[in-house]
Amino acid sequence: MGEELTRWTIHGERLVDDTRKLQLSIASVELPNGVCFEQYVLRMPKAAMMVVLDDARENVLMMWRHRWILDRWVWELPGGYVDPDEEPSATAAREVEEETGWRPRDVRPLVSTQPVVGSADAENLVFVSLGAEYVGAPTDINEAEKIDWIPLASVRHRMEDGEIIGASSQVGLMHVLAFPPT
Repeated sequence: MGEELTRWTIHGERLVDDTRKLQLSIASVELPNGVCFEQYVLRMPKAAMMVVLDDARENVLMMWRHRWILDRWVWELPGGYVDPDEEPSATAAREVEEETGWRPRDVRPLVSTQPVVGSADAENLVFVSLGAEYVGAPTDINEAEKIDWIPLASVRHRMEDGEIIGASSQVGLMHVLAFPPT
């Protein structure tokens, strides 16, 4: 591709805070034109979530939950952080079962996304499940007010109305709508 004329130079990074689910640092950055500045950088563990489709591929399993940071109720895909020694697909399947009471089957990778690419390393791995089996009530009662099968035909409208706002939920759902799995 030739020269990297717009590559930024990182002169160093100092740690501000380091916890189990977040590392916050400040990076000293130099732009190609010589301008220098500092920028906060977030590094988070990988997360895995899943688009669970019903057998007819007409509905998607979603959770209605309150996001306290935004003080909003939203629909989201089930998912969570990947444990250090766990395969991301296993994380996504485990989280679906814990949070919804449904066990996914025929799990496939869908897409990887970085929701805040300009200031964070927070890889979100999205999987799709073609079908699921109900195994009982969710074991994690703190995750959702309600679990429901949402018609795929309503997803666009729910996004426009601000009911589905999470970046990875939107990306996973739009991917399935644009490129229906077979």
